Amino acid sequence: MSASLLFRRVLLTLSVSVLGVLVPYLEYGPTHVFNPDWPGHAKLHDVWQLATNSAFSAAAAYLAWTRPDLRMAARLGLVAPLAFLAAYLTMDLYGGSMVNSDGTELKFGSVNASLATMLIVSGILGFLSFSPALAEPVRQG
Repeated sequence: MSASLLFRRVLLTLSVSVLGVLVPYLEYGPTHVFNPDWPGHAKLHDVWQLATNSAFSAAAAYLAWTRPDLRMAARLGLVAPLAFLAAYLTMDLYGGSMVNSDGTELKFGSVNASLATMLIVSGILGFLSFSPALAEPVRQG
């Protein structure tokens, strides 16, 4: 395996791990899943979303390490961050907010941390999705 392909596989795996591992870790706490102010139905949808995103992330990581071409894995990995960005851009339509029920909002400078993270992850996976140099040639032999 070339060093370039290895680097891209690791980069893809780290990128999808944001949604498959980091986000669930952060949301299984008092601000989301165990928030006493949230209705049970909202909690169910949150856990469902976390499980779905983790499944997409695991499938993308599996494809990245078992296929010579990473484009399909990267495109699968893009599903959750692009869905987040769509929800973020339309939150005024349904009363959504990035501010926690306790009034806190995690920011990097003046930018919401989740937005910044999803933009970075989407950029990486978008590049990997459409980069023509991703496939390692199949060796005949």
